[in-house]
Amino acid sequence: MEPLILHWALAKKPGEWEAPPSSIVPSGSTVLDKACETSFGESELDGLQYQVVEIELDDGRYKGMPFVLRRGETWIKNNDSDFYLDFNTKVTKKSKDTGDAGKGTAKDFLERIADLEEDAQRSFMHRFNIAADLVDQARDAGLLGIVGLFVWIRFMSTRQLIWNKNYNVKPREISQAQDRFTDDLENMYKSYPQYREILRMLLSAVGRGGEGDVGQRIRDEILVIQRNNDCKGGIMEEWHQKLHNNTSPDDVVICQAIIDYIKSDFDINVYWDTLNKNGITKERLLSYDRAIHSEPKFRSDQKEGLLRDLGNYMRSLKAVHSGADLESAIATCMGYKSEGEGFMVGVQINPVNGLSSGFPDLLQFVLDHVEDKSAEPLLEGLLEARVELRPLLIGSSERLKDLIFLDIALDSTFRTAVERSYEELNDAAPEKIMYFISLVLENLALSTDDNEDILYCLKGWNRAMDMVKQKDDQWALYAKAFLDRTRLALASKGEQYYNMMQPSAEYLGSLLNVEEWAVDIFTEEVIRGGSATTLSALLNRFDPVLRNVAHLGSWQVISPVEVTGYIVVVDKLLSVQNKTYDKPTILVAKSVKGEEEIPDGVVGVITPDMPDVLSHVSVRARNCKPHFSLSKVLFATCFDLNILSELQGHEGKVFSFKTTSADVTYREVSDSELSISSDAQGGEAIPSLSLVKKKFLGKYAISAEEFSDEMVGAKSRNIAYLKGKVPSWVGIPTSVAIPFGTFEKILSDETNKEVAQNIQMLKGRLAQEDFSALGEIRKTVLNLTAPTQLVKELKEKMLSSGMPWPGDESDHRWEQAWMVIKKVWASKWNERAYFSTRKVKLDHEYLSMAVLVQEIVNADYAFVIHTTNPSSGDSSEIYAEVVKGLGETLVGAYPGRAMSFVCKKDDLDSPKVLGYPSKPIGLFIKRSIIFRSDSNGEDLEGYAGAGLYDSVPMDVEDEVVLDYTTDPLITDSGFRSSILSSIARAGHAIEELYGSPQDVEGVVKDGKIYVVQTRPQM
Repeated sequence: MEPLILHWALAKKPGEWEAPPSSIVPSGSTVLDKACETSFGESELDGLQYQVVEIELDDGRYKGMPFVLRRGETWIKNNDSDFYLDFNTKVTKKSKDTGDAGKGTAKDFLERIADLEEDAQRSFMHRFNIAADLVDQARDAGLLGIVGLFVWIRFMSTRQLIWNKNYNVKPREISQAQDRFTDDLENMYKSYPQYREILRMLLSAVGRGGEGDVGQRIRDEILVIQRNNDCKGGIMEEWHQKLHNNTSPDDVVICQAIIDYIKSDFDINVYWDTLNKNGITKERLLSYDRAIHSEPKFRSDQKEGLLRDLGNYMRSLKAVHSGADLESAIATCMGYKSEGEGFMVGVQINPVNGLSSGFPDLLQFVLDHVEDKSAEPLLEGLLEARVELRPLLIGSSERLKDLIFLDIALDSTFRTAVERSYEELNDAAPEKIMYFISLVLENLALSTDDNEDILYCLKGWNRAMDMVKQKDDQWALYAKAFLDRTRLALASKGEQYYNMMQPSAEYLGSLLNVEEWAVDIFTEEVIRGGSATTLSALLNRFDPVLRNVAHLGSWQVISPVEVTGYIVVVDKLLSVQNKTYDKPTILVAKSVKGEEEIPDGVVGVITPDMPDVLSHVSVRARNCKPHFSLSKVLFATCFDLNILSELQGHEGKVFSFKTTSADVTYREVSDSELSISSDAQGGEAIPSLSLVKKKFLGKYAISAEEFSDEMVGAKSRNIAYLKGKVPSWVGIPTSVAIPFGTFEKILSDETNKEVAQNIQMLKGRLAQEDFSALGEIRKTVLNLTAPTQLVKELKEKMLSSGMPWPGDESDHRWEQAWMVIKKVWASKWNERAYFSTRKVKLDHEYLSMAVLVQEIVNADYAFVIHTTNPSSGDSSEIYAEVVKGLGETLVGAYPGRAMSFVCKKDDLDSPKVLGYPSKPIGLFIKRSIIFRSDSNGEDLEGYAGAGLYDSVPMDVEDEVVLDYTTDPLITDSGFRSSILSSIARAGHAIEELYGSPQDVEGVVKDGKIYVVQTRPQM
């Protein structure tokens, strides 16, 4: 075949042809009158052969290059016109934004990257050299700078950026540039341990060959193939979904079958022949978690591009499933034993120092078993190798970069082996699935820096396996708690990654015109490429098994009631809590944290989240009266993702829900049935609520003996009432109070005149529905000055009650206490409380705030009791929840579930555990004082106002990641039974004292029960 000729010239304006100066004419060219002819040369990059002409311009006089192509006497033109390359065309970037765009990023650094992108597109050599030049700037910008560098390199590795603009670079030059870049990353990894996790991800995106982690490329490149070849549906989309869920050696066969089909001019029989010869039947394709239903069906114009791209893709598949990428990484660290061994011909590499004598045998075992169908021994070997590498990776080892790449290859091989094992686990015993979960958790911990929570999850799973061996009938309930906690850990990690990476992906993507779909899924794809996704898939498989063994069913009903309404799907209940729905609505909310309000017009909330049964939103649901119903609001957690998906698919339709205490049934109904249901439910007017305005009665502080309904709220009065009346083994903390009217009295003081004027102005804005004024009022309240009389009276009352006076420690400690008191008063204007009172038409001006002052009991455990089971309404049964540490993690919006139990009132020695705790965080504090809100709007009949306002400790609590495997409440059945029985007895005694169901809060310290407040159960 005759060579391809470039017939070209230069132009100072479009339409002009001018022969180039001899100084830039490539060697071997022929200069003509007004043009030049240059033969294309053969070149190769990334295994792809292509033809190239390289021309270097040395001045800026020329504006473009007209050209045509010639092969022999055949001329190739742009339709009937010449081709024209405009030198003034730059990389198209959106203009830099001076507003909120780029918020949460190293904005200046990202803009610098965007400025350099055009040069970076010339070749890998240019990109890696530019990246090396940027390393110091990224480091100086901190974490977000390194994240920005990672986002840029990952856009490159996923082919969202141009790899090479026909720039002829030798592989050696690319390798040298890549080594320079990765050497700089290695040095930062050694010197800045706080960035190691993101630097590891960055090195993985670069990869040993500059193209990223080969395992991740399997997921990334299938998207590129679909888009490059206009084949987004059918078999390619189904295969893409399967690859994202779990890639296996079957994918090598599937890829080959599609290639053979295309090569045969689209003979479908050839496709099936290739599959069947390699043991893949139609039934097997349908058996995958993400089934492949479709046959390949392509157009003739797609043939060339698909063969090229699928051929390249086959190399990635084979590298993963044959272990070739791992083999290369091992060889680099272990050294090449001799010349003439496969791909090591003629190369001498010395082994890395510091590895144990048995490490080469361990790695050889891994290589020998990398394709085994039964993956368990391989997974154990891979983890053993990673554990042995760990000390070297956190030290300053020589050739650290090679060890990091080996660890990345071991991690990638591990993930692939687990995905290959999904089929093996289909009928596996629970112990085996739990063992696989523990292996994947350990692998995830080895790739994560801040891994304390993950390690405690791992300990929990190991104990669950021991419980199975010991035939402990609580094993499934216990394992379910750790499954939930593990999910929380994964969700927390995913949220951390999203907040860290996505803003940079969006801003840099906008500057570089990266396709929107690639930007939108950026963080999602990073997460899907790691062990977290593999672990999540295993948890989803195991959840229904555990729920079946533990007899938990698919639902937890928090507020049981029959409702009918329109299905509306929302991401977060928080985002719609202030909305009013104009027709009966059942929300399917993906996220419910526990402190939200139920929106007006909502008759039901279904969520996969697990707020505590005694959380604020749960209490509100059991007492909320939407304007379409006098009933409560249905509130239930659904653990079955298939049911949730079905309900989400019926958005906009009318459904009827019926409940028992443990199950929910539902059906679609007609609009007419909705009308009948609404008429039956909503025939009466909602009772009106009102507040009585409280006055300042001349005292800034009072002792418990002085508590009255004119001075303090029910919270303070109830705690004073209990003193001396509960059994002696129940402790009641010492209390004093700052009474009603004190805030208003201080605000009217001359010293606070400016604060009062500012608050009055902000109230005017609030009256005009400018709700941003709420936050400004809270800030303004903090500027109040304390009158000397308040300081004098409060000190006197606290000391006479046996409480420590903060000011005796230092003036600073009193100022600290005063700031906390103001924060309690300011919480009158928090958004949740304001909108809640507004919804039931309470006059917010009449809401008065006393402050209950108590010494904090440094709790081992905290509890909340409902003396009538709130889920079933059973008055013969006490329901309670317990957390480790202070009770804020129970009543506040802290993730995870508390330990829950029930206890029959006629058998208080036999508590029954309903669920073990999954809360990852406990709060602990030294000896301190807490200032509790005590308003006149918290315990009105028919209105669940408790928890709307803030109670604030003087000192910040310590957040501790909890290890339940060492907690006697979890591990010692005798201790657990004693503590839970004591809690139930305390609740029963208080109910008998009041003669009505009670909502009781308390703590346990050194085995003793303390009750800190009680109120009528709502």
